[in-house]
Amino acid sequence: MDTAPLAYRMRPTTLDEFVGQEHVVGKGTGLRTAIEHDQLSSVILAGPPGTGKTTLAHIISDATKAAFVQINAVTSGIKELRAVCEESTRLREGLKQRTVLFIDEIHRFNTAQQDALLPFVESGTVILIGATTQNPSFDVNKALVSRSHVHLLKPLSPENLVSILHRAVTDERGYAEKITIDDDALTHIASRSNGDARIALNLLELAVLTVGSSVSLRDAQKLLRERRERYDASGEDHYDAVSAFIKTIRGSDPDAALLWLFSMLDRGEDPRFLFRRMAILASEDIGNADPRALPMVVSAWQAFELVGLPEGEFFLAHACVYLAQAPKSNAVTRAMGAAKSALRSLSSVEVPFHLRNAPMKGMREQGYGVGYQYPHDVREGIAQENYFPIGMSPSIFYEPTDRGFEAEVGERILRARAIRGRNSRFPRLAQIDLPCSEQLLYTYWPCRKSGT
Repeated sequence: MDTAPLAYRMRPTTLDEFVGQEHVVGKGTGLRTAIEHDQLSSVILAGPPGTGKTTLAHIISDATKAAFVQINAVTSGIKELRAVCEESTRLREGLKQRTVLFIDEIHRFNTAQQDALLPFVESGTVILIGATTQNPSFDVNKALVSRSHVHLLKPLSPENLVSILHRAVTDERGYAEKITIDDDALTHIASRSNGDARIALNLLELAVLTVGSSVSLRDAQKLLRERRERYDASGEDHYDAVSAFIKTIRGSDPDAALLWLFSMLDRGEDPRFLFRRMAILASEDIGNADPRALPMVVSAWQAFELVGLPEGEFFLAHACVYLAQAPKSNAVTRAMGAAKSALRSLSSVEVPFHLRNAPMKGMREQGYGVGYQYPHDVREGIAQENYFPIGMSPSIFYEPTDRGFEAEVGERILRARAIRGRNSRFPRLAQIDLPCSEQLLYTYWPCRKSGT
């Protein structure tokens, strides 16, 4: 009896047995045609664990007439890599034979190791098959990526996994119909496998070893109480989930935001990381539309530090819901970008003499501080003053929205700008033939005039 794990025994050996990933190796695809005609060029297979990257490489090894060499980036170094490449050169020059080099977990190679491959891949001496669970745009040398076709493998669908499990029950390499298992039990196992064929087959094997030759849905449910999640807290899963969380809050959907929040917590995400992201969002995406958003997050974070988990989940949820329902504005973010852009265009940033300090004797005689108007000495508390650097015309960077509290902020800013007498200095305002008060209103809230 074969004692190898079920997942190993059931590894497909042909493209016809390969389930899922039709977008990559379905009939008529470029990669399938290249494999069938033994005309493969370098490829990088990227996708979550258990989606068929290694299996596909082994199918290629059986289909090709080229020499096939497999190494693992975790256990191999530059010495092994050079030896393979030198042997590939010898085979190509002597026997006119190509070499297909499969590197599992290629993202584990450092830059120098990946660079060592470049001349051999570029010349065609080595046909590279790189497998990675990470995003190749971030974790694989850009030069290697540019010389390869990148194929993204997706998590397998529940239907794909049921098909794989059913074959394991009936195939000679599996249980050859020596066991009986309810279709509902197979579906339950597939639903707990997170698109990973290896996990699905391992769970089936565990069920058979634990329960026996007859497995019911109730047996499978009892055995698989805990849902298995695919989540790499330092990899692409982490960044994808956080991206969904932030975009959901920005989109003002507290229900979906809570779902993503607890999904990440359940899978081991650091709560402090989530608080950091919410604190950033409170300024980046809410800003002055609700100035209470940032203090809310900071207070919830402080409470979490005092209490900890599991009760600290209340503070995470509290902050999450508040941010999701708050009015949104990225006016501060846009103002930051505009101010930085203006600074880059200036040859120098000279402080006007009237804004300079004059702490030493004689500096006032040189003009330091002369002409400065103290705002508290005027009735409105706003002086008719120019605060921009020498040689720079007054400019508008911060343009408030009419959402939430920022509408009131905008009214204050417009009033201050009007008092400073800056209206006629802005080309945008000069293009609008309206009374002064309406010019200012139209500049910041066009929706009030146009209805858009």
